Amino acid sequence: MQRQQILDLYTWSPGVCFRHPEKGVTRTTPIKTLHPRDDGSHEIRACEDCLIAMEGIRREKAARAGSEYEPGHVGECGEQRA
Repeated sequence: MQRQQILDLYTWSPGVCFRHPEKGVTRTTPIKTLHPRDDGSHEIRACEDCLIAMEGIRREKAARAGSEYEPGHVGECGEQRA
């Protein structure tokens, strides 16, 4: 699957990437929501480059496990599909 096809599997909006806050507001997708005690909720967002890197890690993990890789599930609970 090509880079743009993978990116198209996610919903994008302006935000700050958790790994690159110095970039400021850029195109990001939510990958997880944290709920710290007594501190509401905090959405963790990733930029395109980080998302593609995370999908690459998932693809490699699936290959090592002999599992089928299915893009589009970064950050999901039970993401052990890969």
